[in-house]
Amino acid sequence: MNTSAPWKVLHIELSAGIPTLPVEPKYQAIYAVFWWYGIPLGNQEILADQLPMPATQLANLVLQTIVPAVGDRCFAQGFKQSLPAIDPNHAQDMPVNFQALIALEKPLKQLQERCSQPVSGSVSVVVCTCNRPKELARCLRSLQNLSLPPQEIIVVDNAPNSDATRQLVTQTSGIKYVLEPRPGLSMARNTGICSSVGSIIAFTDDDVVVHPNWIAQLQQSFQDPKIMAVTGLMLPAELETEAQLIFHKGEGGPNWGYRAVTFDSQFFADTKSQGVPVWRIGAGANMAFRRKAFDLVGYFDQRLGAGASGCSEDSELWYRILAEGWLCRYEPSAVIYHYHRRDMDSLKHQSYQYMRGHTAALLVQFFNYKHWGNIYRLLLDLPIYYKNRLLKELRIGSKSRHSNVLAEIAGCLAGVKFYIDNRKVAAFPSFPSKSKHNQITNKVNRTYAKS
Repeated sequence: MNTSAPWKVLHIELSAGIPTLPVEPKYQAIYAVFWWYGIPLGNQEILADQLPMPATQLANLVLQTIVPAVGDRCFAQGFKQSLPAIDPNHAQDMPVNFQALIALEKPLKQLQERCSQPVSGSVSVVVCTCNRPKELARCLRSLQNLSLPPQEIIVVDNAPNSDATRQLVTQTSGIKYVLEPRPGLSMARNTGICSSVGSIIAFTDDDVVVHPNWIAQLQQSFQDPKIMAVTGLMLPAELETEAQLIFHKGEGGPNWGYRAVTFDSQFFADTKSQGVPVWRIGAGANMAFRRKAFDLVGYFDQRLGAGASGCSEDSELWYRILAEGWLCRYEPSAVIYHYHRRDMDSLKHQSYQYMRGHTAALLVQFFNYKHWGNIYRLLLDLPIYYKNRLLKELRIGSKSRHSNVLAEIAGCLAGVKFYIDNRKVAAFPSFPSKSKHNQITNKVNRTYAKS
């Protein structure tokens, strides 16, 4: 595949009819996402040599694509996707009950009704940013066009030496500005939590555009009182460059599907011995928490995330939620569009940061809970994985500029060193909080002071 030629991201609203797809001379392929009244049901990659594609042929492709998501919404059993396994290639879906689907009367109407339930609770949206006013302005425009406006939108500025973000926010109506001069995404997010008033706190990033129904779908997903965190679907905003396409289709790219998944204590127990794959729960650019969750398990660990370890402040918090017996849920109807890194150097740097944060988080999780699966992943699973990656690339003669594997390996090693260097740093900063949160914070901080 020619990774340097752009792809066209095409959103097809099925309620408006199924179109004929014309030839697209500028693109090597189409990344088509199928929707039903704002509900994402699946996507397909349609190569240039398959075009033009008549509506009848596309209709057959649509039907094959959306059946799992429609069945998942309309049936309690028969369409559920297995929870993410340690090796996603081994995950199997339960058999699809096609006869039951055929017997349904107006399944798409039922799907629409199930995704249009009343919502309750107030929502604060927090956007943390560090001197990217152009991207932030685009994100804020989308937040101001939500179908269900949040109670507040808070921008946490993590660039104290630049005035660009403050000027932008003060010129934008309905946005609250908060400065956090202490560096790090976790620090900024924790400041956003303490500056907010909503019973649900939603987070997105400045390089994101949100779907108009984003908040409504997140709120609906908190109906079960044991659910403390919800994540959503991240779609590519564009696939215009080689780096964007490699990220989207590569080892580290987003691979969440179109069926809802609840991550529970059974998921945690089944995967604990080899390292719970909490990174598959979702994306930090699309997540929300009950305010109560921070009283129960603490804030974001300030040693993790961008500006510190590099990544995994989100998944480490999900780990604590599951370890303490609460639930996390992935809800694909809560959609954001992410602008992936456009150039190869930025992509390799991102890959390095991802793995640096990941290995640091494994050590954080181990010293928090003494779950040896984290060490298993660090010392056995990851080395085997990267050995196989390197052998594969040697066999196929992969060009080094297309490969992130060396950057990822360097990141893994750097993450171990980062944890060792920062193991005595307090996990949580000093923030006003309830007594229960203080007890948990003090316990975790004492653990690290001794390590």
